Amino acid sequence: MTAIFVRWLEEQGGIVVFPSHITAKHPKKTDWHTYKERHLVENLFLKLKNNRRFATRHEKKALYFHAVVCLTCCSLVWLL
Repeated sequence: MTAIFVRWLEEQGGIVVFPSHITAKHPKKTDWHTYKERHLVENLFLKLKNNRRFATRHEKKALYFHAVVCLTCCSLVWLL
């Protein structure tokens, strides 16, 4: 399943940055700098999901939801 998803991502022009398993017969190379940046973005969204308004998406229009995301990100960066 993972190999199919990885192949599809690469066909779409995406960069796969998650490392292979330790026990893999043919481990793939991983760009650790890009992996660290991806990890930071994932952690940001985990923190954003703690906010109920962001997690349940009360806004009906995409523009308003985008505004909530921007405000929440700015406030998190300001607080950190």
